[in-house]
Amino acid sequence: MEKGPVGGIDRNIKTQRVEGDLNPADIKGIENIFTTTPDMKIPFSPPLITDDVFKHVKEVLESGWITTGPKSRALENEFQKYTGSQASIAVNSWSSGALLTLKWLGLQSGDEVIIPAYTYAATALSVLHAGGTPVMCDVGDDFCIDPQKMAELITEKTKAVIPVDFGGLPADYSAIRAEVDAASPIFVPQSRAQSRFGRVAILADAAHSLGAQWNGMPAAQAADITIYSTHAVKNLTTAEGGMIMLNLPAVFDIKSEARWFELNRLNGQTKDAFAKSKAGGWRYDIVSDGMKLNMPDICAAIGLGQMATYPEALARRHVIFDRYAKGLNASLFKFPKSELGTRVSSCHLFA
Repeated sequence: MEKGPVGGIDRNIKTQRVEGDLNPADIKGIENIFTTTPDMKIPFSPPLITDDVFKHVKEVLESGWITTGPKSRALENEFQKYTGSQASIAVNSWSSGALLTLKWLGLQSGDEVIIPAYTYAATALSVLHAGGTPVMCDVGDDFCIDPQKMAELITEKTKAVIPVDFGGLPADYSAIRAEVDAASPIFVPQSRAQSRFGRVAILADAAHSLGAQWNGMPAAQAADITIYSTHAVKNLTTAEGGMIMLNLPAVFDIKSEARWFELNRLNGQTKDAFAKSKAGGWRYDIVSDGMKLNMPDICAAIGLGQMATYPEALARRHVIFDRYAKGLNASLFKFPKSELGTRVSSCHLFA
């Protein structure tokens, strides 16, 4: 069966009711996404483009301001509220967010970061580009990093672990935190941030897991820093982009740390282009060796539009996930889990 382009939109997608299904027509804007007829082309993860998305994008185009500005700020606020996080910083990809976070952590040549062996290349590449060494760890039956095997890999060189919420199921952060705390006596800090942690930092690769739950709360709160992807094929998209969520220990000053991320995602400038465009706002300084990683408003507008229907879309994903689980022979396949203990998936992937 022919596939459409990655992230492509097919406005002629047909729908077909299935016995016992949630009626897609009851959920505004998603009726043409989730069920198909046998004679249609199946695009790979088409984005959900609703009237809200068109409205926000139109506002950006008509404003004359398409790079980082009010829409990017608004999307940061929406993510912060949705996840209950301390702060949020929009960037132009998950990889950018991970690289910036490792720079903030003070990763140096010879430092090690433990990652699961079952993940996308970006998890390891971010460590390599930051100058560190990725150390591969086996995953468990949940397809997430195995906390006990992770513990065996922690050495004096280990500065962080990056669990991956594979398929949308949060990693076992309770067990991960327990193992990290147990290894704190051998932790050797080499930067300001590392000294404040006093242990291996937990940086969540949450590219798949927006909307996932952990211990009855948004899964973003399980790690020290959580990084989302809003790439075209993710549950919620900005076409390209990512979001860094801070949930740091009390020893950190959140306002100061968030400001560091804001400065260093934009070449270390004290003002972004939108602020400089205001009357009398021309003067700025370069105060650090930052990078160019900011999310433009034209992308943030798509995400703002999608936020309006994301809770309904997430619920629909659970319905579809359960249909697969019930319809396939469990003796022939190793299924992912939509729920496991206190962990609830965002149902990004089934296979």
